[in-house]
Amino acid sequence: MTDFPGNRIAKTLARHGVASRREAERLIAAGKVTVNGKVIDTPALNVQDSDKITVNGVPLKDREEPRLWLYHKPSGLVTTTKDDKGRPTVFDNLPDTLPRVVSVGRLDLNSEGLLLLTNDGEIKRRLELPSTGWTRKYRVRVHGAPTDEMFASLRLGLTLDGEKFRPMIVNIDRQQGRNAWVTVSIKEGKNREIRRAMEAVNLPVNRLIRVSYGPFRLETLKPGAVEEVRPKVLRDQLGLEAPQGGKIDATSQKAETRRKPKRRRTK
Repeated sequence: MTDFPGNRIAKTLARHGVASRREAERLIAAGKVTVNGKVIDTPALNVQDSDKITVNGVPLKDREEPRLWLYHKPSGLVTTTKDDKGRPTVFDNLPDTLPRVVSVGRLDLNSEGLLLLTNDGEIKRRLELPSTGWTRKYRVRVHGAPTDEMFASLRLGLTLDGEKFRPMIVNIDRQQGRNAWVTVSIKEGKNREIRRAMEAVNLPVNRLIRVSYGPFRLETLKPGAVEEVRPKVLRDQLGLEAPQGGKIDATSQKAETRRKPKRRRTK
């Protein structure tokens, strides 16, 4: 075992897809992690590739190539590995062909749309950091007849219950009976941020669909389906390499490669 050089044990576990850094720290505190046969009780430890690490008695496998998937989350699923209320989770509905993955951020029970999945804890951490500055865009259906002036406080940066929200970009798309569709873009994605902000201006949300996360877009991906991000996109956007990707249909639980639809050019 070594203290220097190397990587922190929690970072090493995250890079191997075992858990996020925080989850890794909890595993360590619970005495579930050993290094070279010794149980460790602190994450303040550096390890090298030559160190023998186990988690829950299982040896740490060689690190897989970092990979990233787009998943079209349907409404009615929680974004946790287990739910104490017994509700179905995102991970219960993923195809068996996927390796162990973690979600990049969350979508709440009644929200739907694009959810990023990765086998690499460092990718998760990087994409969730506010400093990345990546925009999350949503199509939102609200009950009411919004006017442009109603969104002034959201565009300036709303404070609710002592919590400061970054300025949002809000555009009205169309009125549809007693409801209206708006497009909302945010930078952070705090807990129920859009729903809370809309309720603050008396426009309760009755449908919320995330359509993009930074450069990654939902486009034509069907509910319940998964599509692996291609190596070139990983290289361009994250500076990472990955195996050749393809779509996976979560409803059939079988992997199948499909051609990406051509994008229409806009003038």
